[in-house]
Amino acid sequence: MLTPEEIATYKEHGFLPGRQMLSDEEATDMREACIRTCGVEWENPGRRQATNRLKPYLLFDWAADLVRHPVILDHLEILMGPDILVFHTTVWFKEPQSLKAVPWHQDATYFGLSPFEHVTAWVALTPSTEEMGCMQFLPGTHGEGQLLHADKPNPDLMLSRGQTIAKDIDETGAVSLIMQPGEVSFHHTLAIHRSRPNTTDEPRIGIGISYIPTRVRHVGETRLSATLARGTDRYGHFDLEPALGEEKSDAAAAVHADSIGRFHKASEAIPEMGLVH
Repeated sequence: MLTPEEIATYKEHGFLPGRQMLSDEEATDMREACIRTCGVEWENPGRRQATNRLKPYLLFDWAADLVRHPVILDHLEILMGPDILVFHTTVWFKEPQSLKAVPWHQDATYFGLSPFEHVTAWVALTPSTEEMGCMQFLPGTHGEGQLLHADKPNPDLMLSRGQTIAKDIDETGAVSLIMQPGEVSFHHTLAIHRSRPNTTDEPRIGIGISYIPTRVRHVGETRLSATLARGTDRYGHFDLEPALGEEKSDAAAAVHADSIGRFHKASEAIPEMGLVH
């Protein structure tokens, strides 16, 4: 569990480095299942993130188990309280020798959530090294508030509109989160971070799980859905997604399509978040 010193580090730096939370067997099984279900894009190949790599917990057993992993939720409960929603999840799949990268950005820019209490748990299913394009953070930048971003469309950028922080970035203090399979890191929604291309001959696979306390709401007009991972939802800001029944069933596909459709509709309508807050 988190020590008082680690909690203080998170509050000061805006992130916590990876720590082992999945067993070796869990990490291996989930990596194999992820490659089986998400290793090949389907339905909309060519998008920056294919449909099967968004909210896979609504489609696949392995992802449904991962977002409800008790060790991850135990840590999150310390950071955000006992009532926890899964707002979004993305499989960050960088193929070998891939040019795909993520520019300097803040997650808050394209999620449209208020207040800024969203925490991402990033789960490594393969090694994540500097050569493989691991995440890099600028410590303490979550205290700068929501910054202005500029859309820079580029097929090699893995964000929806290529959202990039508009101001010049001093990278001298950047910290690389080098992680091993089964390790999980946490970062604040306003922490400035990026990842570079994978220059190795092995894939780099990580799962970004966006968790929010149930008191957080979406600021847009579209009503979104989310999954209650722990506790009680006393606010009703989101339509609660049903637990996954049969994997890849017609019912699961319908729930997934509805949730992703709402998310895309909302994200297209969200103006630059620096102008909203």
